[in-house]
Amino acid sequence: MYKKLLTLLMAMTLCFSLTACGSKDVATDLGEPDTSNGETTVVSVGGQGDLEKIQDKGTLVVGITDFEPMDYKDADGNWIGFDADMANEFAKSLGVEAQFVEIEWDNKALELDSGSIDCVWNGMTLTDEVKSAMDCSNAYCNNAQVVIVPKDKADDYQTVDSVKELNFAVEVGSAGASEAAANGLKYTEVTSQANALMEVAAGTSDAAIIDSLMAAAMVGDGTSYEDLTYTVGLNSEEYGVGFRKGSDLVSALNDFLKASYEDGSMQKAAETYGVQAALIEQ
Repeated sequence: MYKKLLTLLMAMTLCFSLTACGSKDVATDLGEPDTSNGETTVVSVGGQGDLEKIQDKGTLVVGITDFEPMDYKDADGNWIGFDADMANEFAKSLGVEAQFVEIEWDNKALELDSGSIDCVWNGMTLTDEVKSAMDCSNAYCNNAQVVIVPKDKADDYQTVDSVKELNFAVEVGSAGASEAAANGLKYTEVTSQANALMEVAAGTSDAAIIDSLMAAAMVGDGTSYEDLTYTVGLNSEEYGVGFRKGSDLVSALNDFLKASYEDGSMQKAAETYGVQAALIEQ
């Protein structure tokens, strides 16, 4: 009797082990979390990398916002800008087409993780938060967060202390929002940097914090906001492109950036949009 019971228990244990192993393999094949090593790791479908996936589908889906001079639309509704042009060329180098999708900037990591976009390429500041949420390319542009005020009030706001009492508009989830918080400034979050500028132009906010590259393109004489100007620089930072954790597209882009810098095509694209002085040597 004891031997029969022992035999039955061994058979049940073997059956359970085989079932568990089978379940793990299925989870791995489906791209679900694999926790067999005590850590949660998402395994891609059939071991397929991001590069192979986008080549299979024929598109590189790029998450962006409306951000001149990096990503914005021309008169025909086509996405242009330094980042947009570089993304198109990178996609072409992989044998696919770039597809641009406007996203809520605060949700960029969620959009990546869900698979709705393949990368975030939109003058993205390489903050610690960004680098912990995604794998990032090498930095390719220098930038800073700057204070935007009406031109006729600029002389009054030349230091951080002088802007402490102003009400700021900042893009939600942006480096500008982080700088506002870090400096103890009063601010309201809006959906984009473009909307932050509109708030100041309309007088509904006293000031805004936006990227210096955007300020150079959109603020001052000969721009859409001639009555605004930028004064205080709050920090210095760098731009990079974000991908899902473990993505093999990171090394592919780094190789592309290096080659583009060495052959001069990156500099040529940058000159088109007036950002050549901000380029970082690759």
